[in-house]
Amino acid sequence: MPRFPIKMPQLGESIAEATIREILIAPGDEVKADQNIFEVETDKAMMEVTTPCGGIIAEITALVGTSYPVGSQIAMIDTTEEDALKAGLIRPAVTNPVTPGNASAAEDNLHFAIAEKDLIDHSVPSPVKPTVEGGLPVPVRSSVYLSPRLRHRMEELGLNSADLAGLPGSGAGGRVTVEDFEKFIQALDQSRMTDASPMRIAVADSMRRSWTRPLASVTVPILLDTLLVHRKSVSAKPGVSLYAMRALAIAISENTAVAGRLIGTKIVHPNAIDIGFAVEADDGVLVPVIRNVDQKSLAELQPPYEDLVRLARERRLPREAMGAGIATITNVGPFGITAASPIPLPEQNLVLGLMAGRKMPVWDEDKGEFVPRMESKFVLSFDHRILDGGAAGRLLQRIGELLQSPEKL
Repeated sequence: MPRFPIKMPQLGESIAEATIREILIAPGDEVKADQNIFEVETDKAMMEVTTPCGGIIAEITALVGTSYPVGSQIAMIDTTEEDALKAGLIRPAVTNPVTPGNASAAEDNLHFAIAEKDLIDHSVPSPVKPTVEGGLPVPVRSSVYLSPRLRHRMEELGLNSADLAGLPGSGAGGRVTVEDFEKFIQALDQSRMTDASPMRIAVADSMRRSWTRPLASVTVPILLDTLLVHRKSVSAKPGVSLYAMRALAIAISENTAVAGRLIGTKIVHPNAIDIGFAVEADDGVLVPVIRNVDQKSLAELQPPYEDLVRLARERRLPREAMGAGIATITNVGPFGITAASPIPLPEQNLVLGLMAGRKMPVWDEDKGEFVPRMESKFVLSFDHRILDGGAAGRLLQRIGELLQSPEKL
């Protein structure tokens, strides 16, 4: 049987590489199509790589603990040409091959002509840990002036301008010079350093990109007594986060522009109200997404919500629960936090933060006295280019109104 490579697949929309954590097969094993053969770790979750087709494992070229870019060869499989063709391992025969006579016509159909020297070889694995001490595999993005020489040096080490935030420059106007940078790198050698996890690096990069926009936050106190009474009356006992997610989805559905994105001079409205929720995982936060939250009742949302919380903590989120939603819920109340300013993800405009609930005196007009009520501060952080404080406040007020009738959620 002919032999074909098994390559690292595209495991998610924004995932460029994955680290081999466990090899589940051995050379000589007979495998079926879609059988799990590698367990890999991305910056978002633990996932499996499956066989593209049935056959016999001829060779395993991947190493445990090594990170491989998408498209890298990680194994070889012996299979039939028919199965390989169905799996896309080989291309069907070209019925009208390019010849010297029709080469120019074929080139005319190309959008871009790419020279062979410009092609990138993705077959070479990259180590999990940076080979340069102090390096971090975070792409460089900066609005601060950096000389070409300094920028090149930073790219060699895998650093970005955010890493220099605490470094005073000796150049004109406080600019950081190459000499300042080299002294900074040398000083790091005298400090205790530990490797940042892939998830921590991903969170850092996401927050840095988020901060390139003008962000703002507004806060509204929300009474939770009615919600808590309703929660006691149902057997499922949904959490406050789920109530808030459902209320946020309904509020957005009434005016989808609030969750839109500004692209040029246009506000792009969301096509679906998919909402994520933050789950604390090992050394970071994962944000699983529930699709079409506005079209599901509270009771319908609870089973998938609980499943995704468990899978997120195990770092085994399914692909359909990953990817961008239009807003995120983050509940920091369990940590006793009463005030915070959550930061929306780069691809989102909104993040709703739920603070810890507290008994507060609230004036009762009917009784003519203050009565104890359970109150939580809800904080809405948003892209100020899309929303102003008034619109954000009205959105929060609407969420509060919906939560006063939890039986309708």
